[in-house]
Order: sequence, then structure tokens, then C-alpha cells
Amino acid sequence: MDRSGIFAGSDPFAIAQRWLTEAEATEPNDPNAIALATVDADGLPNVRMVLLKEIEVDAFVFYTNYGSTKGQEIAASGKAAFVLHWKSLRRQIRVRGVTEREDGPQADAYYTSRSLKSRLGAWASEQSQPLSSREALMAQAAKVALTKGTNPARPPFWGGFRIRPVEIEFWADGAFRLHDRFRWSRASLQDDWFVSRRNP
Repeated sequence: MDRSGIFAGSDPFAIAQRWLTEAEATEPNDPNAIALATVDADGLPNVRMVLLKEIEVDAFVFYTNYGSTKGQEIAASGKAAFVLHWKSLRRQIRVRGVTEREDGPQADAYYTSRSLKSRLGAWASEQSQPLSSREALMAQAAKVALTKGTNPARPPFWGGFRIRPVEIEFWADGAFRLHDRFRWSRASLQDDWFVSRRNP
């Protein structure tokens, strides 16, 4: 199977990192933005944009409030999917997999790296819950700033999720809609990857 050029390589995570690095030079805003999909208890899908913060050797990591809708849905199903799409490169990556929490030192380090206002905002926002007004949110943020100070610890309800894929698909735009698609799949995390070219 010919996987030369942008598809070349034996490690899908390395290919994903290479594509993201290229996108960082061409996308005007948030090249690491992903459309994250989850399902509720009835199987009804939910999707929203979040920022991918790390591509590890075998996983993808993002951060959120565990009490948010996405946090609760991921906790219930143990699964998630996302798409990285770059208009400037005319490429996308689709990922489906199982999840685990990242709420240890790695989450602490990322939380500490954020701006102070973002750290305080994580404490102030009851993400996804009803909110009476923006003024109420700002008042809560001001209250948190007074009580938490200038070096707040990471909230226990805020941290990361790691997605360990069982499927990664790389797509690149082709002339006349004859796109290139290569899917890496495996039955479980312990299995080897199987790579197949897919019809566009």
C-alpha cells in the first residue's frame, strides 16, 4: 500500500503530531481545536469545540470541568471521538477511542501553566449549569479571586481526559473529490494497528 508523502510513517501519533505542527504555521486561530463528540444516556450525540493540549506517544489529551456535560458523558460511557480539521491544509484527522482521567501531576502542571484569570475562571464556572446572568458569573469570579489568591490549586473537579484510540483516520483533499483516506484501526488497545486505504 502506497502511503508516501504526508501519509508516510509507521506511527499514527507521529503523523498526527507532524500534521498539527504544519497546521500551527498556517491556521490563523487555534490549530489544535477539536470537535469533540460524546453521547448521553439515551445515545443522543453531543459535539462541541475544545482545545487538544497534547499528543502523547499513544493518546490525545484535553482538559475540562469533570462536572460539565461532556465530563459526565465521558465518565458514563468511557468513550469519545473527535475531529481535527484544517481548512488551510485541506486535511482532517478523525479519532475514536476509550478514555481515562488525567488528574495527577500532569494535570497540575498544565493548570499551573494557564493564565491566572483562566485558573480562577475554572473555579468560578459551574460549567454547563444554568446561569442567571453574565454579571453573576463575573461576581463569582471576583469572589474566587479574593478567596483563592494569586496561586490557586487545581480544582478537584477540573482536569484532563486522555483518549486512547482504537481508530485514527487521516484524510486529505483530492482533486474532483477523489480524496485520500487512510484508516488505522485495532480491535483493542493491546492489538497491532491495521492500516487500510478507504474510498473518499
